[in-house]
Amino acid sequence: MAQPQAVTDAVRELQSLLGTRTSRAESVREQHSHGESYHQAAAPDVVCFPTTTEEVSGICTISARHGVPVVPFGAGSSLEGHVHATDGGITIDLSRMNRILRSSVEDLDATVEAGVMRSQLNKALRNTGLTFFIDPGADCTLGGMTATRASGTTAVRYGTMRDNVLGLTVVLADGRVIHTGTRARKSSAGYDLTRLFVGSEGTLGVITEVTLRLHPVPEAVSAATCAFRTIEGAVTTVISTIQLGISVARVELLDEAMIGAINRHSRTEYPAAPTLFFEFHGDNDRHVREQAAAVQALAEENGGSRFSWATRLEDRERLWAARHDALYAAKALRPGCKVMTTDVCVPISRLADCIVESKKDHAAASFPVVLVGHAGDGNFHCLYMLDPASEGELAEAADLSDRMVNRALAMGGTCTGEHGVGSGKMKYLEREHGPALDVMRALKHALDPDNRMNPGKMINQRF
Repeated sequence: MAQPQAVTDAVRELQSLLGTRTSRAESVREQHSHGESYHQAAAPDVVCFPTTTEEVSGICTISARHGVPVVPFGAGSSLEGHVHATDGGITIDLSRMNRILRSSVEDLDATVEAGVMRSQLNKALRNTGLTFFIDPGADCTLGGMTATRASGTTAVRYGTMRDNVLGLTVVLADGRVIHTGTRARKSSAGYDLTRLFVGSEGTLGVITEVTLRLHPVPEAVSAATCAFRTIEGAVTTVISTIQLGISVARVELLDEAMIGAINRHSRTEYPAAPTLFFEFHGDNDRHVREQAAAVQALAEENGGSRFSWATRLEDRERLWAARHDALYAAKALRPGCKVMTTDVCVPISRLADCIVESKKDHAAASFPVVLVGHAGDGNFHCLYMLDPASEGELAEAADLSDRMVNRALAMGGTCTGEHGVGSGKMKYLEREHGPALDVMRALKHALDPDNRMNPGKMINQRF
């Protein structure tokens, strides 16, 4: 925690650097005190709104001079307390760094500032025949998606941010600006610093520019839903699909409680049963039909009902809108609730076991629980709808989440597939990484010896 006089001196210099784009207004500080998680809010001492990498460098230089913490802030949609200013200090809101700096149809790449929204990039690419497929559900900033190594519904085919970031511009703790990676599709030159910063959650530096891999818009697209008698049958279908090398673009799993919530919220009429949502991409309609027919045969073998198809654009958009509105549908089950959203990932072969055992735990919960997952890569979430005034419910949910994470780790999985560590998952890293966690601490100490970059997140430092 920075000393009050140090904060005062830093604010004076920040105002000289940024003028009115420095704010200590209580409403602005409160807005930047939290994301979308259940974790307790923590406000910064001051919020800055830079518009260039040079200004971010100036902010970090001032931070270093006065020993004041720095917390990067994008769209505020994170789920594990990443943007909470637990030690006060300076929040750097990157939303005004929202320029698309360049794009190349020939090279299938683009460079953007960190505050560019995912939807903004795809809108700009609309007439190029290219798109950016990583889709975490929320309309996040691309800098925030990079910092948390985001993924989402399309990761089964197009990978995560780790696979789609070619290079970065990063401001280090002392204000130095570095550039990692190149636009070349491969390199053997030096350490892979790009992937070091992808997923670092602002604890090693502030990402200000991102060079991204783009993908051609597929010529043919089809989507479908399929209900199953059991959740094991749904997961077995996914495993067989992946093992046979059938190239699905999305395969999402929703349990019967989630489907019921979506039906009420989105006015859909899906059967109230464990359900898979599929999307198939291909070079032509025949290729897509062949993929879909193969998966449909697998589904029928595992207790799946007939596919319900969505081939027209408006029908596909309606289907995926219902999936993306899952959080709001879940909230509607208990008006006024606070949602705790969990996140684990296991080898696909253990997905059914992990889900079934977790659902047994949840059967006795004193609050509504729904399950939704990116079944194609073994990642799933349980959403707990909690009374925000009930400490008992929060403790019960924390215990259920803890049991689920430890179950995933015992199965060779991870405590988080896409939400990140933040402050909420720090306690699991020792078990997941063992002695490798000390290597992470050494890297953190080398780049941020004063522990000013988003302190209290990712790693408990031992200075």
